[in-house]
Amino acid sequence: MSEQRILFAKYGTAKYISHLDLMHTMERAFLRAGIAIRHTTGFHPHPYVSIPLPLPLGFSSQCEIMEFGLVSGSTMEALPAQMNRVLPAGIEILRCYEGGRPFRDLAFVRYEVTLELDGDLAQQGEAAFRSLVDRPSFVVKKRSKKAKSGFTEVDIIPLIEGVERIEAQGDRLALTLLLKAQNPGLNPEVLLQGFRGEFPDLPIVYSACHRREILDEAKQLYR
Repeated sequence: MSEQRILFAKYGTAKYISHLDLMHTMERAFLRAGIAIRHTTGFHPHPYVSIPLPLPLGFSSQCEIMEFGLVSGSTMEALPAQMNRVLPAGIEILRCYEGGRPFRDLAFVRYEVTLELDGDLAQQGEAAFRSLVDRPSFVVKKRSKKAKSGFTEVDIIPLIEGVERIEAQGDRLALTLLLKAQNPGLNPEVLLQGFRGEFPDLPIVYSACHRREILDEAKQLYR
C-alpha cells in the first residue's frame, strides 16, 4: 500500500506545541478537513501518521516531514489548501507527495542557529565556538532514558558533519550547522549546552534554532 507524505513548516507560537500534541493536531486537522486517512489494524485502531525526526520543542522548521495513508476526501494537489484552512497558526502544509524512500536514508539536518551573548561579546563568541568545533573530541553529558543515572556521555564532534558558517553580527552570533540526523543524531541544544559549560564567561542570553533542510547521505534534499 502506497503512502503519502506532507512537507510542512512550524513557526511562531506553534514552536511550543510538543511532538505528541502535534500528532494529535494533525489527526484532528484531517478530520476537520474531511480527509479520510488509513488507520492501523487491531483491537484499538488509530490514525496512521508518522514523523521520522521529531522537532525539539521551541525549534522552528521549514522542512518537517509526516507520512500518512490517504484514503479519500482529497488529492495530493488539493490537500495542502484543505489542511491549511483548519490548522492552527504556525503550522503550514507546503506540499503533499508520494512517499517511497525509507526513513533510514535520513542522514543530516542543516540548522540555522542564532545566539545573543551578554554584552558586546559576539566576536569573542565566534573565536570560542571555532576553537570548540575544531577540537578532535568534545564529550558532553546528555539526558538518556536508558542510563540509570538519567545521563550519558557522548563525544559530539563525530556528530558534527560540518560548520558552514560562524559569523558575528553585532551582538549576535549566526551559525549554520550540518549535524547527524539519527543513529545517533545531535540536537544543537546539546552543542550549546557544551558551549555554555566550556565558556561560562560568554553567557548566552538568547538562542533560536531553525531546521532548514533534511538531507540524505549524499547531502541531497530528502523527501
